[in-house]
Amino acid sequence: MRTIIFIGLNKSGSSREAVKTANELGYYTVVFTNQEKQIQQRSEYKDVHQLILVDLSNIEEIKKQIDILLDRGNEIMIITSFVANYVQTASMLADEYCENYLSTEALAIMENKEKTRTFFTNQSFTPRFKLITKDMSMPFVLTNEILKFPVVVKCASSTGSRDVIFAENMMKLEKTVNMLRSKDPSETIIIEEYVDGDQYLVEVLVSNWKVLIGAVIKQEITMGKRFIVTGYGVLADVPRYLEESLFELIETIVSSLEFQNGAFHLELRLTEDGWKLIEINPRISGGAMNKMIQAAFGYSLVEETLKLLIGETPSLVKFTNHYVFTQYVILDNKGILEKVTGKGRAAATPGVVEVYVKPKSGTYVTPPLSMGHRYAYVIARGDTLEEAENSAKQAANEITFHLRRE
Repeated sequence: MRTIIFIGLNKSGSSREAVKTANELGYYTVVFTNQEKQIQQRSEYKDVHQLILVDLSNIEEIKKQIDILLDRGNEIMIITSFVANYVQTASMLADEYCENYLSTEALAIMENKEKTRTFFTNQSFTPRFKLITKDMSMPFVLTNEILKFPVVVKCASSTGSRDVIFAENMMKLEKTVNMLRSKDPSETIIIEEYVDGDQYLVEVLVSNWKVLIGAVIKQEITMGKRFIVTGYGVLADVPRYLEESLFELIETIVSSLEFQNGAFHLELRLTEDGWKLIEINPRISGGAMNKMIQAAFGYSLVEETLKLLIGETPSLVKFTNHYVFTQYVILDNKGILEKVTGKGRAAATPGVVEVYVKPKSGTYVTPPLSMGHRYAYVIARGDTLEEAENSAKQAANEITFHLRRE
């Protein structure tokens, strides 16, 4: 059986769609998960042929499960992950068990914010930053020549806006560093300049050194306790000056990392001094990303990524070309979810392609401390970005979460 092994799986989003796509392409799908809840809800994962509970931090335990599959006659074509923090692990295993077209070393740099910043220190797109290691004592001095307030504080291993905090003065900075250190004293903390400007997400495939831009997406950021992306505008037409400067930046990243094949996405801010790299991740963005790209251009980025991983040549030829806006719903209050109303009205709004509500009744919900605390989204299409955005926001306003306060 031609088998694809996935390390980690989210209940919805890009990682979920990757498994469904692998199944549709005729592969035997195996998922290694560390979430017992997914085992308990086995019936909800019908497109997963084998769902195996494994400690994903224990490489030897994962290898034992792979050896069992090999003994049973499974032909392992790909070992991959579409989930944050497991991409490098999957590639390292692929180096050992199958033909791996990716560079594990490059993925390791992309997956860790400290390594990314250090590797690209001398590039003009890297914001000014300072690393706070476990052996540095408080208080420390911000060198005025390097960093000035406001700054952004983040953990080297943070994902999905978790532990990414805005600090406008030294008091807030020291409080934030102490809080992050109390969570993990060994973790390196990054302090970097806060750069102002429009934020963009860029989805990229690299096939035998050739750069393919899957989508350029303007992001809408809601700043509360964390930086939460609540709006995504997929550009049907990218201004030439933006596209040319993006290709130049991406080709610098690809050549520097010797990244011959693979998928990644960039989050960038367009400043008066040009592009500044907020972060890079060696996978397609999660959440509704694959669906919004499909709604815009008619192709599945996860399907083309799987083709790339298997050694085929991916194609990002557009079948359609629409502006698309995705509006996420976040909450102002916490409590137990009793019910959600307005989903039907949202779906009936002109231009709406999809409405998705994540939590079930009885779930404890909260204002966002990470991207995982976005509880619904609406995807809408339009002839202009403004039209798509208006439709998505209008529909999202129809959705109401009824909570029981605790």
